[in-house]
Amino acid sequence: MINLEKALSIANDCISIARSSDAKPIAVVVLDKHGNTVVSLKEDNASFFRIKVAKGKAWGCVAMGESSRGLAEKAKNNPAFVNGLTVTSKGRILPNPGAIPIIENNEIIGSVGISGDKGENDEKICIEAVKKNGFETN
Repeated sequence: MINLEKALSIANDCISIARSSDAKPIAVVVLDKHGNTVVSLKEDNASFFRIKVAKGKAWGCVAMGESSRGLAEKAKNNPAFVNGLTVTSKGRILPNPGAIPIIENNEIIGSVGISGDKGENDEKICIEAVKKNGFETN
């Protein structure tokens, strides 16, 4: 399970990377492997709704064991399945790029999601921050 210290480091690194890459203001959420929020940060000037979007992306990752990009692809190829997931999860899953699982010793220990810039940019920031903190992702 991801601990508070590492989750906070990942979240702070996401914001730092976003600022150094001139991304739009972001919100970042780090969840544990059970989908519980460990850290939630929102930059100044990021919309109040960004935290909910970042959490929806991250929740789908940890629930399904793959990136939100992977879930977005599934939504294109099998919309009925992903719609069923969304209904079953009571709207918690948001299948849009911008979140990745956090992996340690081949086990998902949590996930990180970002909302604020383009999904592809949000995802790149997540990947860089997770790797900077010594974890893997898929």
